[in-house]
Amino acid sequence: MSEGKEAGMSADYPRLITTTHQTAPSARRVRATLGGRVVLDTTRAVYVWEHPAYPHYYIPVEDVDAAVVASGRVRTEGALAGLVRFAWDAFDAWFEEDEEIFGHPRSPYHRVDALRSSRRVRVELDGVTLAESSAPVLLFETGLPTRYYLSRTDLNMDALEHTDTRTLCPYKGTTSDYWAVRTPSGLHADLAWSYAFPTPAVAAIAGLVAFYNEKLDIHLDGELLERPATVFS
Repeated sequence: MSEGKEAGMSADYPRLITTTHQTAPSARRVRATLGGRVVLDTTRAVYVWEHPAYPHYYIPVEDVDAAVVASGRVRTEGALAGLVRFAWDAFDAWFEEDEEIFGHPRSPYHRVDALRSSRRVRVELDGVTLAESSAPVLLFETGLPTRYYLSRTDLNMDALEHTDTRTLCPYKGTTSDYWAVRTPSGLHADLAWSYAFPTPAVAAIAGLVAFYNEKLDIHLDGELLERPATVFS
């Protein structure tokens, strides 16, 4: 599941600017593979926002291997004049230029920046300090509240329990770890995560750990932040 599938409802971070049914041309070469060979190859893909948070690729029919489509093995989920949209899992892998992408296309209007900081961050839940750092990496992502990525040496690992959860994000990559949090009130599932091998654009968060602002208390420079309301609340 990708972080950012819906716009946040708070005013302290940038909203998504795309709307349902919006379209835009893509300048990227888009390819997809199936059974070890390229079966879709186009430089004429069109972004279509069927949901305001992220686009789908609509592909000219003539840029898709006709034999594969005729075989019925590939499931289509939408069509415009001369264009077709495929289920993301219809192919083994998708590529923009020579980089593999995951989950859905990256929106050209979606930005992610990972910036090193010296701001003081403290993370708490039910009065239990989970982490404290003065060297976080702040991740700013369109449509989501700022995420605070912290070194594992700054974590209270006695309060964290590793889980098998994994999620993916087209902008950051696939998570390598998730943790539940245990406090006097019980076990709170999957409140923290990490990317061991994030995408190059956010390499600064590699191996660091972030928490859901929506579900616990974060103090920034001594000030308690309001819990934002998002799809993850």
